[in-house]
Amino acid sequence: MKNAYLLSGGTLADGKRADVFIADGVIVEVADVLKHPEVALAKKIDVTGCKVLPGLVDLHTHLREPGREESETVLSASRAAAKGGYTAVSAMANTFPVADTAGVVEQVYRLGQSAGICDVFPIGAVTQGLAGKQLAELGAMAQSSARVRIFSDDGNCVFDPMVMRRALEYVKQFDGVIAQHAQEPTLTQGSQMNEGVVSSKLGLKGWPAVAEEAIIARDVLLADHVKSRLHVCHVTTAGGVEIIRWAKARGINVSAEVTPHHLLLTDEMAQTYNPVFKVNPPLRTQGDVEALREGLADGTIDIVATDHAPHPAEDKECEWQNAAFGMIGLESALSIVQKTMIDSSLMTWETLVERMSIAPARIAGYFDHGRAIAAGVSAHITVIDPSRNWRVDRDLVASRSKNTPFHGMELPGCVVATFFRGIPTVVDSKLVQLSGSGSE
Repeated sequence: MKNAYLLSGGTLADGKRADVFIADGVIVEVADVLKHPEVALAKKIDVTGCKVLPGLVDLHTHLREPGREESETVLSASRAAAKGGYTAVSAMANTFPVADTAGVVEQVYRLGQSAGICDVFPIGAVTQGLAGKQLAELGAMAQSSARVRIFSDDGNCVFDPMVMRRALEYVKQFDGVIAQHAQEPTLTQGSQMNEGVVSSKLGLKGWPAVAEEAIIARDVLLADHVKSRLHVCHVTTAGGVEIIRWAKARGINVSAEVTPHHLLLTDEMAQTYNPVFKVNPPLRTQGDVEALREGLADGTIDIVATDHAPHPAEDKECEWQNAAFGMIGLESALSIVQKTMIDSSLMTWETLVERMSIAPARIAGYFDHGRAIAAGVSAHITVIDPSRNWRVDRDLVASRSKNTPFHGMELPGCVVATFFRGIPTVVDSKLVQLSGSGSE
């Protein structure tokens, strides 16, 4: 057997103690006492006190390549993903050129394969150039080697209802899904942060919750009308959660995501005028945060997605009004979810695995990911020490960009190891230098 590893002393998501024997890219045996004759030949990694979980899957990542490599590359983002416990990420389409053709999505897919650190699945644009007018090459991207199944114009809303309807109708033929950035553009022109008490105090133009909720309401009705699949990106408001809850109760085929930063941070952070807290959609109120946590716990919100949005320093270290929207999050996501959902007793580790691995893989059709830790499945594994705290340092992130809103914050849960196809990409919380993983 090749590349044989023994993860010894850990517990699974359900709390049961189990050793995990990995070889030739798959999980060979999982048991309290292993019986396989070649276990003794495996390299032993002591994970006592740690949780051994399926590799995390992110459905919302901005990798910036091609065209904006000063912010991030597929390789650097893959490294950040591995440090955060991710074994699959989904590359958003707002690159330059836009990922609206088979050629561009195939380029991104090949770059991910070349990096060899995690699976990189391109998301195709819904419309040409993200302009919201003409449908992109949806069929060609679906039939390409990248086998695109998720389409999104994120950070632009598909605002024309007829274009949105046609997109939903089109992707039905190959079981695709439209992932919508729910934001009515006429209600948010020039908006800088959440509309409310804080925006009034600061004199920054507000971003009303109804701008998000109006598009969610419209789109769940469209999805119901054409019997297609809708995914709502980065839900941020209590009203949005209620609309999705209503839609699911009616049997509408809608799924939704929340970001780690919207589970923890509020619009109060803007009082520093530090643009690291400027994000699209904006940080909302404490009441919204609590509704998002409740929605994630009860399954109204299906998954956690990072919306990892790297920017160079010059785009964030400036006046608030001139700063770019977005923050990085791949390396801190699991810890934020532990802090907000596990340590608060709102969720169990089993539910976390559902929200951060199983459900995202199911929604996207990443059939080799999101599998329980069991014999015979691909060895995509995340090992986290829940009792070990760590301090976020923007100068130590693997991402090319440093715009983390959590700099200096002490967080629970340290990713100890990550395995991709049975090969360790992180050991002792440090990246492993892999042959064939390319260079920047």
